[in-house]
Amino acid sequence: MYTAQRQLEILLEFGKVINKTKSLDSVLSSMAAYARDIINADRCSIFIYDSKTDELISKVSQDIAPIRISARKGVAGYAALSKETHIVVDAYNDYRFNPDVDKKTGYLTKSILAVPLLDNNENILGVFQALNKKNSVFTNQDAEILLLISNYTASAIENATLYDKLRDTQTKIINKLSSAAEFKDQETSKHTKRVGLYSGLLAEQYGLSKEEIYTIELTAPMHDAGKIGIADKIMLKPGKLDDAEFETMKTHAQIGYNLLYDEDNDYLKTAALIALEHHEKYDGSGYPNGKKGKEISIFGRIVAITDVFDALTSVRPYKHAWTFEEALQFLQEQSSKHFDPQLITLFLQEKESIRAIYNDLKD
Repeated sequence: MYTAQRQLEILLEFGKVINKTKSLDSVLSSMAAYARDIINADRCSIFIYDSKTDELISKVSQDIAPIRISARKGVAGYAALSKETHIVVDAYNDYRFNPDVDKKTGYLTKSILAVPLLDNNENILGVFQALNKKNSVFTNQDAEILLLISNYTASAIENATLYDKLRDTQTKIINKLSSAAEFKDQETSKHTKRVGLYSGLLAEQYGLSKEEIYTIELTAPMHDAGKIGIADKIMLKPGKLDDAEFETMKTHAQIGYNLLYDEDNDYLKTAALIALEHHEKYDGSGYPNGKKGKEISIFGRIVAITDVFDALTSVRPYKHAWTFEEALQFLQEQSSKHFDPQLITLFLQEKESIRAIYNDLKD
């Protein structure tokens, strides 16, 4: 048995490893690699349980392609069903072993250690499995240390699952808010969707993180949410607005910010910032606050481009749609004036991808 002191040392060492990683996939890969090395196994796999299909799906499968197996077959299946640790000394002479996976992968399994991954309510999340102890067979000590590592693994999976569910709920709410804002506007939902996709593409080319790309793609469609507070006689006017009406229309940026901002929700904070800044101009001549250059957030600078481009290339009651070439030429002419020149360069480089999005989501 490992002493309490040794267990603590192992957990501290392991904590240093996983603290260097952020994404769930990276954390699980680090866990599998660490477990493989410390118990001297040939390889380790981490399976996630899919309750819809009653299968175990490999989230980490070192050196082999991802696999799906029945949760009611094999040693991993026994561990999932029984919620207990299973040790197999001689795989091909053990009734619990399912040789089908070896047949598919060409791997020769000799010994197995399988530990169930359970959530806080003792529900099965998956299985942590080690294969082929080098120069020996798996022992109770190996099972003990793998169980310690598995507790971390289960927590990581459970937290990621809860986060995904929360993000899915937030996404649905934000999409509904975007749709609600469109009821006051003559623009179609395809306009807001295109702006979101254009913005995500431009954010990717600029080098923003995956989370930031997701965030702007999700929240950019809410840039005009403040129009919900503008009177119908202005919003629905078929012709050009007069100066007084335009001044009223400009208030939609601040209205949108006030409507959307939530200190505790990063998505809504970003949506509010976009609503506030998407009419600011790079040279400082925009509204509502006359920000210039990089005083404007990267999210505001991106949506300033994508919103104008889509408006130019779309039919409105008061204008015809510009051609792609005309709209791109306008963006180029307004580089360093209305728009961030670096972003304009990137946008022009991606014109074919932009065209593909437009063609897929034509009005």
